[in-house]
Amino acid sequence: MTELTFATPKTSEALDSLRAEVRSFLATEIADRTPLQKSDSWNGLDTEFSRKLGQKGWLGMTWPTQYGGHARTEMERYVVIEELLAAGAPVSAHWIADRQTGPLILKFGTEEQKQTILPRIAAGECFASIGMSEPDAGSDLASVRTRAEPVDEGYRINGTKVWTTNAHVAHYMILFCRTHGTTEDRQKGTSQLLIDMSTPGIEVKPIIDLAGQHHFNQVVFNDVLVPKSALLGEEGNGWAQVMSELSYERSGPERFLSSFELVVELGRILAAAPHSESAAIAYGRLLAHTAVLRRLSRSVSVMLEDGEDPLVHASIVKDLGATLEQEIPEIVRQFADLAADPASARQFREVTCNVLLNAPTFSLRGGTREILRGIIARGLGLR
Repeated sequence: MTELTFATPKTSEALDSLRAEVRSFLATEIADRTPLQKSDSWNGLDTEFSRKLGQKGWLGMTWPTQYGGHARTEMERYVVIEELLAAGAPVSAHWIADRQTGPLILKFGTEEQKQTILPRIAAGECFASIGMSEPDAGSDLASVRTRAEPVDEGYRINGTKVWTTNAHVAHYMILFCRTHGTTEDRQKGTSQLLIDMSTPGIEVKPIIDLAGQHHFNQVVFNDVLVPKSALLGEEGNGWAQVMSELSYERSGPERFLSSFELVVELGRILAAAPHSESAAIAYGRLLAHTAVLRRLSRSVSVMLEDGEDPLVHASIVKDLGATLEQEIPEIVRQFADLAADPASARQFREVTCNVLLNAPTFSLRGGTREILRGIIARGLGLR
């Protein structure tokens, strides 16, 4: 079996100072958000808040300054993201563009694509979606059927994407598609295209989730014609590109902090309740597991900062994080009766129900458990 190590996370006074600055900003900007709203941090869409983050220089943080970035480190970006999520800030509008669309354009895009799009993302004024999953294929990206046929004018696209977060508000989509061959060719013949969502022929249909909210969409491409300049990276190199993109998606603190408000609520309830040994043990275990995941996640940021491709490490963080986050509401709801008064009990139940309804998505976003464990097994030399 291949030995796997996780790098030691970096610490410094500068990082501590940045963390204090972000906390001070959030104490003012999201003071009015209720615990229920905070439990929707990842799904909370507030375009004005995203613009304020852009003005603070907290979007596109690691990108070069000539593209609107701020040339800061991966660990500095990690600190900002961690504080936003732990506080329950509404990050959904800019989230995908800042986390992976921008880095992908920076890595594989043309100079024109970088100059046109990256400064707008860094300003919090340009949002993006991810066109990967498809009906009947799910997260098995090698089965992609959406086809972008090379034509004289560029590419003609037909197909359907599903579970596409925020496609209804996004300005762009990075589309993973097949430009050559058939589904039997699996990873071969795939490419990525940068799609302007205002292009004629694109139909966005809402998918309402278990909580009654609209984040997901089905996106249908009917003879959509895009120019050759829409190609991102090399034609036929889509598989390698999308795998590097997923390292950004799978390793961040969102993999263990999207249900953190519920842990906060449990701590609040227990602080005011008579001592319960079983509740104290359960709460201690949740905090310990969260601390371990935080250690692993910060290690991946160090590897990204050092220019490594931590595909296997990121998959481990994502799989362990999704497992913990789906366990949290099941553990926490056992202690609802410990609430000291009716108002606290109602607030606690609201947050618990919201996290419980969203929990099934934790193991879907960024790749299903089966796909991730296949990647981990191959990385460890077990298959």
